[in-house]
This record gives sequence, structure tokens and C-alpha cells, in this order.
Amino acid sequence: MKDLAVRIGVLAFYAATAASFVISFPPFVAAVLLYGTLALLVAHTAEVLLCFRWVRAYPGPLVLSVLLTLLFGFVHWMPYKRAAEAAGSA
Repeated sequence: MKDLAVRIGVLAFYAATAASFVISFPPFVAAVLLYGTLALLVAHTAEVLLCFRWVRAYPGPLVLSVLLTLLFGFVHWMPYKRAAEAAGSA
């Protein structure tokens, strides 16, 4: 779980964005959170589409793997790509 810090950071960013809808943040901070979250979700959506073969390598349900990729991006699917490369099937 060496990526745990990254996962916690991304979740904290999403939580701060959600909090900005009910707590008054300075306008610049609220804008950074909102547009940053939108950028992350757009980038992670592209990752789902471009890296689908590794997204579906997740041993659990596909819908869960897609959701985890939307949340965490390459932090979720990269271990499966590395495993495929190590097995010689990438």
C-alpha cells in the first residue's frame, strides 16, 4: 500500500470540494477545489477509456474498478499494468 498517501490526499481533496458547498471558503480556494475536481474527473474518465484493459484486470467487479479509477486514476490501475508486464502479457 505504498500509494496510500496519494489515495488519502485525493480523498481529502474531494472531501474539501464537497465541504466547499456547505462551508464558506475564500473564493479562490473554492474555485481551485471545484475546477481541480472537475479536471481530475475528466482526466480519470479518459484513463478509464484509454486504459480499460488494465482497469478490467481488477479481480473484483468491473463497475467497482471503474469507480476506483474515476476516484484515484492511475494509482488504481497501474499495479495491474505492472503485473501484466511482469507476466509478459502486456
